[in-house]
Amino acid sequence: MQELHRCRWVNLTNPAYVRYHDLEWGRPHYDDAYLFELLLLESFQAGLSWECILNKREAFHRAFDGFDPQKIAAYEAEKCAALMQDAGIVRNRLKIAAAVNNAKIFLAIQAEWGSFSEYLWHFTGGNVLRDDSGIPRATSPLSDAISKDLKKRGMKFVGSTIIYAYLQAVGVLYAHEPGCFLEKKCP
Repeated sequence: MQELHRCRWVNLTNPAYVRYHDLEWGRPHYDDAYLFELLLLESFQAGLSWECILNKREAFHRAFDGFDPQKIAAYEAEKCAALMQDAGIVRNRLKIAAAVNNAKIFLAIQAEWGSFSEYLWHFTGGNVLRDDSGIPRATSPLSDAISKDLKKRGMKFVGSTIIYAYLQAVGVLYAHEPGCFLEKKCP
């Protein structure tokens, strides 16, 4: 049987990474629970590899109450201290504090827009954007604009590079590479 060609960044020896690429990454997502999960995980990825975070995803899920923004927004110092002792996640005090802060802002955006999905997708008029420039990049005018707006609202660890990766992950920016078996299957 012929092996499927995937985007070059996929570590083919890591089944979780392959599954993530094949079943989640780059597909348009509109569910607020999923959008929050990926936003939280991407914020922890700052300065680390995505594979590191993906390998800890289940531990993050457990530690952060199933990625429930209502529960996370209510975390107090005692819960944050307990998270700092959890070896299964990235134990960074600033990122943990940002997760709590960002959950509060996520909920405020939901209240303002009706859903975080409405807020996120309004930046593209609801359309998936393709980057056909062929130029590898880490940011874009779109990630710059969303990052700026999220920071203005008070979110942390949402720089343009993190938001660019997030937009690719949740399918706002289409980024499967030429030759990837998913290249033509996603919008």
